[in-house]
Amino acid sequence: MIRYTIVYERVDDPSFSPGYYYAHIPALDITTHGKGIEGAKEAAYDLIKLWLAGKKANGERVRREEGAFVSMIEIEEDALLS
Repeated sequence: MIRYTIVYERVDDPSFSPGYYYAHIPALDITTHGKGIEGAKEAAYDLIKLWLAGKKANGERVRREEGAFVSMIEIEEDALLS
């Protein structure tokens, strides 16, 4: 079994209906989207499977994630005014 970290971010784009999320897989540097977290997760699963199949078909090495760390940083609002 191969595991990959998925980072979700709400889509803030007027061309999308409300409730969509991006699903980014940092180890593979690929991103997809779906309706809600579950929809984005399903889309990510499908995309990863396609990506892995393409790599295998081309005889390319598949990168396995060694581990990921996710954090947030806060920046003061007045930094935007500088």
